[in-house]
Amino acid sequence: MTTPDIRVEKGHAEPEEVAAITAILLARAAAQPSTPPTHRGRPKAGWRRLEREPGFRAPHSWH
Repeated sequence: MTTPDIRVEKGHAEPEEVAAITAILLARAAAQPSTPPTHRGRPKAGWRRLEREPGFRAPHSWH
């Protein structure tokens, strides 16, 4: 006897439910692009480290 590829960890699933979730997973896997998107360098963070900020800011400046 072979071990199944999908196993229910908790509870009980009928064979139809296992077949349905298998079909959904296979459809999602087929819909994924075959090549990963190309990134140009590292994304820029939306925040700054406080220790790298200057200690004084003019009263009329804002961030």
